[in-house]
Amino acid sequence: AAGNDGAPYSTHNAAPWITTVGAGTLDRSFTATVTLGNDLIFEGKSEFPERVVVIDTPLYYGKGDSDKALCSNGALNESEVFGKVVICYSDNTSNIFYQAEELARVNAIAGILVTDVDWSSFGIDGLSIPSLILPSSSGASIKKYVTEAADEARVKFMRFVLTSFGTKPAPQVADFSSRGPDPINPSILKPDIIAPGVQVLAAFPPLIPIEGMGNYGVATDYALLSGTSMAAPHVAGVTALLKAIHPEWSPAAIRSALMTTANTIDNNRTTLTNQYTNLPGTPLDYGAGHINPNKAMDPGLIYDIDWQGYVDFLCGLGYDDAEMRAILRQSQWTCNQDGTDINYPSFVAMFSKNASAPNVKNFTRVVTNVGDDQSVYQATVEATHGMTIKVEPTTLTFTNKYQKQKFVVSVQMDGKAPPVAYGYLKWVDQNSHIVASPVVVLNT
Repeated sequence: AAGNDGAPYSTHNAAPWITTVGAGTLDRSFTATVTLGNDLIFEGKSEFPERVVVIDTPLYYGKGDSDKALCSNGALNESEVFGKVVICYSDNTSNIFYQAEELARVNAIAGILVTDVDWSSFGIDGLSIPSLILPSSSGASIKKYVTEAADEARVKFMRFVLTSFGTKPAPQVADFSSRGPDPINPSILKPDIIAPGVQVLAAFPPLIPIEGMGNYGVATDYALLSGTSMAAPHVAGVTALLKAIHPEWSPAAIRSALMTTANTIDNNRTTLTNQYTNLPGTPLDYGAGHINPNKAMDPGLIYDIDWQGYVDFLCGLGYDDAEMRAILRQSQWTCNQDGTDINYPSFVAMFSKNASAPNVKNFTRVVTNVGDDQSVYQATVEATHGMTIKVEPTTLTFTNKYQKQKFVVSVQMDGKAPPVAYGYLKWVDQNSHIVASPVVVLNT
């Protein structure tokens, strides 16, 4: 798991022999519906357990008192709202979690929280009372009803945890998912990949309350959980399946297959975006992209790494003998080459803004053909402003399976390069294999 810190330079578990996994969203959302006394039905976001049911309950709105209408801390009176569904509106300082706590304090039965802020990335499963979140457009209609109905305003029915499919855009990079570069060794791109890690339905201990309902705890056998620790098991499971299909593949080969076949486009056919800002992401957010298990079964080429490759990497970091022994658990080893140029399926070129510093970085890579015996791959590159990517040779010809070919990638930065730039190297063959690797420039 990459970690849940969300900020740049915050990835964990970033050693090159570890597949570091960030979290992405799913193309589905969890909702609830509320039916008012006038038979109007509204659908909103909610993650409260399905077994909670609200039927034929009075609806309260703090008309004429802005603090009550906003469900501000300490504003509501238990004598007015006890056992009722309360509608809470929002201003630019409102927080739905504080509103839910206020409703729980006065023993409201449930809440309708009106806001246009997307709180889903903050884990709305943590609300302390049965609640659904509605946009202000729906909130205006409910306000009209409750104002006209006055003391007769009621909720006929609230139904929780419905699943809506085809949510767009998806996947997105979870707001909490830790971003790269790796703070210890930024020359290795981390995270490697992202996988489903938001609102994942998971087994849950039934004796531990998952939510509160007034003074009572709500237990369930399953719960919606979020975190990179929910994403990592997806990758572990796919890794096990790939190992069963290709028992001869090393862990590095499997990671390579996962990375070079990952998706960087969402179901809107645009670049993966940040869940909270909806702005386009970069490989520092999602690594090689979102996992695609079916494509990973047949990647075409793999970037493999053996034990010596990791030893050389550690040598390149300048560890002393005691540190090397502690990591390798061996008393003897040999350092063969510059270990920072490990045979990884991604590239990070680090440059200094110092005018006298080199502005070209070369990488040597070896790929192994795991596709068809007779295969010819052509190199294609994509580069953003401020960087140039060159490959030599531009054609790799394979005559048999497991044959290896070497190539060199040169990344050049110009004087107008931003602090972070990125592109892609893609090897494409005649059988529609696309072996994609992100190329990141860090201009510090």
